[in-house]
Amino acid sequence: MIGGLSVLALITARGGSKGLPGKNVRLAAGRPLLAYTADAARASRHVDRLVLSTDDEEIMRVGRETGCEVPFRRPAALAGDEATSIDVVLHALDTLPRHDLVLLLQPTSPLRTAADIDAACELLLRHEAPACVSLMPVPHHPQWMFGLDDGVHLAPLLRGTVAAARRQELPPVYALNGAIYLARADWLRRTRTFLSEQTVGYVMPAGRSIDIDTLADFEAFSRLVS
Repeated sequence: MIGGLSVLALITARGGSKGLPGKNVRLAAGRPLLAYTADAARASRHVDRLVLSTDDEEIMRVGRETGCEVPFRRPAALAGDEATSIDVVLHALDTLPRHDLVLLLQPTSPLRTAADIDAACELLLRHEAPACVSLMPVPHHPQWMFGLDDGVHLAPLLRGTVAAARRQELPPVYALNGAIYLARADWLRRTRTFLSEQTVGYVMPAGRSIDIDTLADFEAFSRLVS
């Protein structure tokens, strides 16, 4: 709880991953990938309840072993490629009402820490924001990016801008890293998005912003934690 607001942490992990089958329960340093996110949520000072949303029996079993509640099975309609994360989160909120804040945690961001979760919650409260998402600095600034008109001529990605000569002249820019999506439950129900001009950004270092989508990503993470 934070500021009198209850926090529901929701780990989303469907069974039908195509990029890396079975990635949520695949072992890294002897532990399932899911466990790293569950550990961070359980260690948070502000998370009141940790719930796993999945359609898969094996993921349910592993989730329980890592300290997650599994109070429901995700409907098949929300387990396919067409289902959105927002639909999955709203289903959980409808099934488990009476929570003020909802925190979406994806197992594919295993290096996010309890301190990151707590800092994001505190940032949202401090700025009285409706939502907070985690960001990372981008390695390549968009003012140095180009398309090719007619496949040949340079076309700045940011039209109307001139590429700066020095990195020091460029304003900092960030990208979503997928580790933390936090919102006030009532606001999320109304807007169906975590992203708005009122959303605040919690910046994480690139080193903790790994997003596991492929076998190469998983192997890189495994080397880090071994």
